[in-house]
Amino acid sequence: MRRGEFITAGVLAVLSIYIMWKSTELDVGYIRGEGPGGGAWPFWLSAIMLICTALIAFNAYRRTSPPSQSTEPVLDADGRKMIVQVFGGIFAFVALIGIISMYGAMMVFLFYYLWFLGRHSLRLSLIISITTSIVFFFFFEALMRVTMPKGMNFTEPFYNWLNTIIY
Repeated sequence: MRRGEFITAGVLAVLSIYIMWKSTELDVGYIRGEGPGGGAWPFWLSAIMLICTALIAFNAYRRTSPPSQSTEPVLDADGRKMIVQVFGGIFAFVALIGIISMYGAMMVFLFYYLWFLGRHSLRLSLIISITTSIVFFFFFEALMRVTMPKGMNFTEPFYNWLNTIIY
């Protein structure tokens, strides 16, 4: 699986460099009176992704991560199982956006990832998933004034109540 880590790090590094390059077609800096330019978020998020890929490759080189200590060439049985579980969670996340909103789907996905896959405590998983969803709601809706999908009508009263807090 060590080779798989290097391959993954390389593919993600190329992808992040491409996104950084494409995002410079828009303004990456701060526009006075408007805020960050259209390319700022993609540029900086892909720069962070590039740093993370370097850390993945570094850990694989040092053999400090569990996958890099495996003797399997690309994926072992645990790696295949984890891929299925992660992609299943992502598929459920995307499917839930239209039903329980972006923020509700984010909360469910984070809880699943932390509690079920990460084996963290129930208390920690609940605190992080709920807090992150609320922080993202206020960040996008109040600070950035970007409306995310609210899901079906039964979630609308909750978001209307949160909007009264914002405004």
